[in-house]
Amino acid sequence: MANSRTNQLVPGISRLSRSKVFSKRAAYKIAKEAKPKVTKEKKAAAPKKPSTTKDLVNALTQKKKTLVTRSVALEPKTVRKAQRATPLRKSITPGTVLILLAGRFRGKRVVFLKQLSSGLLLVTGPFKINGIPLRRVNQAYVIATSTKVDLAGYKVDAKFNDAYFKKEAQAKMKGTEEEFFGKDAQKKEHPAHKIADQKVVDEKVVAAVAKVPYLASYLASSFALSNGQAPHTLKF
Repeated sequence: MANSRTNQLVPGISRLSRSKVFSKRAAYKIAKEAKPKVTKEKKAAAPKKPSTTKDLVNALTQKKKTLVTRSVALEPKTVRKAQRATPLRKSITPGTVLILLAGRFRGKRVVFLKQLSSGLLLVTGPFKINGIPLRRVNQAYVIATSTKVDLAGYKVDAKFNDAYFKKEAQAKMKGTEEEFFGKDAQKKEHPAHKIADQKVVDEKVVAAVAKVPYLASYLASSFALSNGQAPHTLKF
């Protein structure tokens, strides 16, 4: 039961809020006395000594401090982290059929040939079967299947390295209107030596594929998941 004589509902709990108590006290109506500001007396600044010609001559002729050379020669910082070759996954061996997960040919199946010095994988469609040329792919973006092509006795040419896939330098555009709208654009032809190299590689791989029934149609088909299929439950 609330106490009618006091502003407390129960001992320790006020009936009025803080803002209500403030308005009842009317403390905001009491004029505050303005305290006089104390001004400090400023000291008079000392008069500056006028500069003379002698001071200017001394400033110009003053000797500069000579730099002290180091007695110990600086050595370049050594990098402790060694550049190690990227290890190849155990499930990927020469002839393994891989499924590409990224890039222009994602979902396509390719045949693994070898690992390059950069750690990338050298693969081929082959081009005659599914239109995928010799390419470099990252092993992080492939699925290794249990299907393998027998490439025993076939050695990949040493010229297929990272420098082989380096793009040629293109001439800078002049910024003309014709270049912007592509009026003078010429179709870039694939180098003839790379076409010949593709035929040589395809000849060996296609011959090995032809020995296994339905393997050519398997490489030509694309990988996709249907409704209700979970990739972690599939056996590739």
